[in-house]
Amino acid sequence: MEPTQVTGESDIEVAFAAPVHLLFKPSLVCPTSVLAFAQYKAFLAEHPDTPTTWIDVIGQRPLSLGVAERTGVKHESPQAIVIRGGKVAWHESHLAITVKALEEAVAT
Repeated sequence: MEPTQVTGESDIEVAFAAPVHLLFKPSLVCPTSVLAFAQYKAFLAEHPDTPTTWIDVIGQRPLSLGVAERTGVKHESPQAIVIRGGKVAWHESHLAITVKALEEAVAT
């Protein structure tokens, strides 16, 4: 299953309205993001029913910065954010984004 890329503000609203949503923010030109994206995809292969979307932090910069402003979570890339009930329940960046970390964050 390929994860869904955010295409507009309405996708962000859906993420914040969901009971739980995993939002992933990679840069498509960053080697660290490539590693984290592989972990994200591996997580989704094991948990395909997890509500999730991803934002290209360069190509969709205004949306990415809007998420940072709305959540109060300083922008980093790559970055994973679990939104639960419209609020940030967990976030992590860089090489701390692993299948295990995502499993624990979504399950909590």
